[in-house]
Amino acid sequence: MRSGKKQTQLSSELVVHHEPMGAGAEAFRVLRTNLQFMGLDKPLKSIVVTSAVPGEGKSTVAANLAIAYAQTGANVCLVDADLRRPRVAKIFGVDNWRGLTNAVIHQNGLENDLQPSPISGVTLLTSGPIPPNPAEILGSGRMTQLLADLASRFDMVIVDSPPTLAVTDAAVLAPKVDGVLLVVRSGKADRQAVKRALSALETVKANVLGVTLSAVESEGRDGYYYYHYAQEESGQKAHR
Repeated sequence: MRSGKKQTQLSSELVVHHEPMGAGAEAFRVLRTNLQFMGLDKPLKSIVVTSAVPGEGKSTVAANLAIAYAQTGANVCLVDADLRRPRVAKIFGVDNWRGLTNAVIHQNGLENDLQPSPISGVTLLTSGPIPPNPAEILGSGRMTQLLADLASRFDMVIVDSPPTLAVTDAAVLAPKVDGVLLVVRSGKADRQAVKRALSALETVKANVLGVTLSAVESEGRDGYYYYHYAQEESGQKAHR
């Protein structure tokens, strides 16, 4: 495993790390717990985090959720599979000279492409160099094997993917993992876009775990927190 040299400080987006007693951190812990309950019979080992359109906060959710899992003692890998507009390296302040594209294309062993994050328990597989054919890479058999290898090494694998309606990347990734979490930004998301995103995921038989509403302005506090509501097996919505 290579050691990444930090380029910048940890992003303020990492509320679970910076403000562990705040409303935002607590909301991510609730989200983590909800996901754990969904995997009682068969524990979830890999999750894709996506959104309908850009700007919904999916990368922030993926990063904070990874930290929330790590705080339970889990060994977590956060994968940046947004090979068009990657953000994980920037959020954690690490380099991005190698990563997912190197691991899939060259298959030189994950030890060459994984790197520790500045936060205990979270290992990063950043995007690596931006390829000309992201969908082909993410939909390949090599990507399927890579995710299986990661799931065998880590307690939880969280994959940040591109928006569902923008490109096909999330749709090709969804069947390769145990579940998909859709991020919807408060005050920004279009209801029809969300419906189309869910329909696109259902078309590829993705296991849609639920929806996370991001950037909800908290009453009486500065800033934002993250609020989760999940879909029960009955098809009804249960919210916190």
